[in-house]
Formats: sequence, C-alpha cells, structure tokens
Amino acid sequence: MKHQNVIVLFCAILLASCTRENPVNPFLIQKNRIGLLTDSTQVKDLDVIFPMDSVVRYIAGDEFAGSVNIIEVFEKGGKKLLDLSPEEALDSTSLISSVRIIDQRYRTEKDISVLSTFKDIKENYKISKIDNLINSIVVSVNDINASFTIDKKELPASLRFDMDLNIDPIQVPEKAKIKYFMVHW
Repeated sequence: MKHQNVIVLFCAILLASCTRENPVNPFLIQKNRIGLLTDSTQVKDLDVIFPMDSVVRYIAGDEFAGSVNIIEVFEKGGKKLLDLSPEEALDSTSLISSVRIIDQRYRTEKDISVLSTFKDIKENYKISKIDNLINSIVVSVNDINASFTIDKKELPASLRFDMDLNIDPIQVPEKAKIKYFMVHW
C-alpha cells in the first residue's frame, strides 16, 4: 500500500512539472516581443506587464497637439530600461509602436544587445538596408523588426559627410558601436 501511494505521488509531481510552461525571459528580444511586451500591447497594459518597475508617462501640452509621448520604464532602483512610443498620444488603448532598448540585459536570441558591435549584427542577422543620415547611419534588420543607429564618427572619414552615398555593409567598420537599438512593430 505504501508503494502505491509513493508511485501515485511521484506520478502527480511528474505530471504537474510537465504541464508548467517555461516562464518568459523578461529580457529576451524576439521579432514580435520583448519579454512580456508584444506587438499588441496597449498603453493601459504597461502597469501589469511591469509590476515591479516604474512606468513614467509624460504629458506635454494638451491632447490636441497630436505629438506622440515617450513612455519610460525604470527599475525600482532608478535604472532606465526602455523608452516606449505609442502610436497615438494620450490614448490608453493605443498600441506600442516602437521600443528603444536602453538596458544592456535586453538581448536577442542571438545575443545582440546595446553593447554589441556592427560585426555582431552582421554575423548574426541579414542586414535589410542601411540608411545614410546627417550624423548617423541606421542599420535595419527585418528578421527581428529592429534598427541599429551607428554614429558617423565610427565610420571612415570618406563616408561621414556625403549623405547621398549608398553605404554597403562591407564599408562599415566591424568595431563600430551601436548608439541606439530600436524595435519597431
């Protein structure tokens, strides 16, 4: 009888452990999600998604101005984690359209973070395009809906001043550092 109870208990524990889902890594960046934040997250859901963090919403001017307000997410200790941009300003049902990654703990499945270099991006993802701006270039990676801004100070002098140049990935130094890491939905 004792053996039967032990076997039933063991089976119950085994069954319970098999049915549990793996917890979501709060710092994992994927194509349509960053931790618990997804491409269908509304502004009103942020306090539930970040219960242990501080969500700071700024209201600049009145609601008729039409400007999109940045929502900042901080750890309780004060360290900034993310900047979130909603599609519509001052609308709690608005979806989050883009996320600027600030904290270095946020990483893609291929270990790309704000501390990565152009070489890391190039070796792990297919570069969709490179936009040549006034003071920076923006490297787009459609595989993860991300863009990486690199300051032109990281580029050779011959590429810094002509905005009409089409910059090829082989022209960008491998050691060029990421200035901004954005995910767009």
